[in-house]
Amino acid sequence: MLIALIARDKPDHLQTRLDNRTAHLAYIKETGVVAQAGPLLDQAGEMVGSLIILDVDDMAAGEAWAANDPYNKAGLFEAIELITWKKVIG
Repeated sequence: MLIALIARDKPDHLQTRLDNRTAHLAYIKETGVVAQAGPLLDQAGEMVGSLIILDVDDMAAGEAWAANDPYNKAGLFEAIELITWKKVIG
């Protein structure tokens, strides 16, 4: 099951993102369920959130992945949305 995880950073939390980036990227690598990922950017090109496509068994697995993401544990996100996604192109 593919799940789009869309997370918006809390305002003025860029340093939290930068401080936890290495741990976040290591988590992506070690869990092996991320099909695609990248930061959301504002008009100035600054990172303000994340879009992550998870390939997991069910929504519960997606929720568990999100809960254990170092960014989430560090309090970076203002909001997280998990949506079942169907790949059509690409």
